[in-house]
Amino acid sequence: MECHCLSTGVPLVGRKLPGSSPYPLAFPSQLPNPFLPRKFQPLVYQKKLSFHSLITRRGLILSEAGRQGWDVAEKAMDTSRIILVAGATGGVGRRVVDLLRKKGLTVRVLVRNEEKARRMLGPDVDLIVGDITKASTLIPEYFKGVRMVINAVSVIVGPKEGDTPDRAKYSQGIKFFEPEIKGDSPEMVEFIGMKNLINAVKENVGLRSGKLVFGFEGTLSRELPWGALDDVVMGGVSESTFQIDPNGGENGGPTGIFSGVVSTTNNGGFTSIRTRNFSIPEDLSAYDGLELRIKGDGRRYKLIVRTSRDWDTIGYTTGFDTVKDQWQSVRLPFSSLRPIFRARTVADAPPFNPSEIISLQLMFSKFEYDGKLNPTFVEGPFQLPISTIRAYMKEPITPRFVHVSSAGVTRPDRPGLDLSKQPPAVRLNKELDFILTYKLKGEDLIRESGIPYTIVRPCALTEEPAGADLIFDQGDNITGKISREEVARICVAAIESPYACDKTFEVKSVIPFSEPYTVDPENPPPEKDYNLYFQTLKEGITGKESLGQTPVPV
Repeated sequence: MECHCLSTGVPLVGRKLPGSSPYPLAFPSQLPNPFLPRKFQPLVYQKKLSFHSLITRRGLILSEAGRQGWDVAEKAMDTSRIILVAGATGGVGRRVVDLLRKKGLTVRVLVRNEEKARRMLGPDVDLIVGDITKASTLIPEYFKGVRMVINAVSVIVGPKEGDTPDRAKYSQGIKFFEPEIKGDSPEMVEFIGMKNLINAVKENVGLRSGKLVFGFEGTLSRELPWGALDDVVMGGVSESTFQIDPNGGENGGPTGIFSGVVSTTNNGGFTSIRTRNFSIPEDLSAYDGLELRIKGDGRRYKLIVRTSRDWDTIGYTTGFDTVKDQWQSVRLPFSSLRPIFRARTVADAPPFNPSEIISLQLMFSKFEYDGKLNPTFVEGPFQLPISTIRAYMKEPITPRFVHVSSAGVTRPDRPGLDLSKQPPAVRLNKELDFILTYKLKGEDLIRESGIPYTIVRPCALTEEPAGADLIFDQGDNITGKISREEVARICVAAIESPYACDKTFEVKSVIPFSEPYTVDPENPPPEKDYNLYFQTLKEGITGKESLGQTPVPV
């Protein structure tokens, strides 16, 4: 039986590999290696069963070797863009769910009352039961696969004298009734609840600045246990090491150093470093690739990402070139990763799953894959400083968290404001347990979270149909009305628009309070291109500019 090196594909015929097995794999610390740091205690891995193709049988995908099953329906469902709707049984939330479903998007709802949600949204709705005011109910597994959030949760305000069973007073929208808070306080819902929701979803939806996987960046650091894996496993004599240089970084700070000597003696020709398997898989599905900050030496290297705990398994691989003696950022999209097994492309391999990253490997090799050679390969010493490996979002970035807030949130404390001309919530902010104050604090938590966001501040909400011409504004000055259906449409449009990203804005229709808005079913208004509105918006305008306040810390 002909065996091949797992990294290069070079035949191993007639060779006895180091170790007790005919072809084991081990970090070469079992052999003399002057490059290996003394403090590093490498793991020893034995070769697993060889790769077998996957077969389908009775609704399960089975691994012929391990007989491990995965549910086909779960694999077939596109979980890369699950949109979580919080507050899905409210006036705006349920309309958001309906619109997303009509667009064929995958929706999951977060509700407190399962029976109510299924009655209102249908028995087949994908729901999770939780309460944002209680962090313990927001179990991490609930949010697996969530990539975007539309949050329509709001503190409940109702007439003091009560409402009808079908909430007729609520539906009137613009008629004034003496209001009071029903249920949880604004502080619990709008501020503490917002903090809990952000903490629950931020790992899944991702941060604009990306996620540090390894390295040293300002005050942040994240180290990984790397070990050398060189061509000694096939009889070669190349050797490498990975060490932390406390002063070798771009700005004099710490950096990792992948270095060694590569030789083609005994048909060798590669060196590499590989991490131990992560105890918990790294979920980078919110991101689009890995970005390496390195100081190049003019050579081409390879990054190998594995999604299996088996040692002898597919490595999703891509090469990258470096510029000699220059710090550079190299972006490696997940879409560029090629499934490689023993230096050959696996045509029927499972797609790369960025939510199940188990280990990373960096390699300098004479060999690429499928018989190709590295055109930059040179025998002898090499050195590749690596300051960071981080996951990144590709441009243009679209909002990952769309929040329905309220116009007027900055007005209660605005100097010189004529309260008699303001909506009831502004005039009664204190009596309503500082509802707008806490809505603003909740907004600040979103803006400071690092999650790409859109904050929609509707004026008075009505049950009128969508379709009226709109006015978008910033600075929190306008009053008026807008239909809940229109707000829902704006939210759904925002999650797909880079123009809406990191914007805060108010919105109302051009129809005055005194005039009801109706639509002729035989001649409905044309659908709006909300991008035309989003393009007019600017970042950083919230209405707090006139208050002289600083953002609320997270």
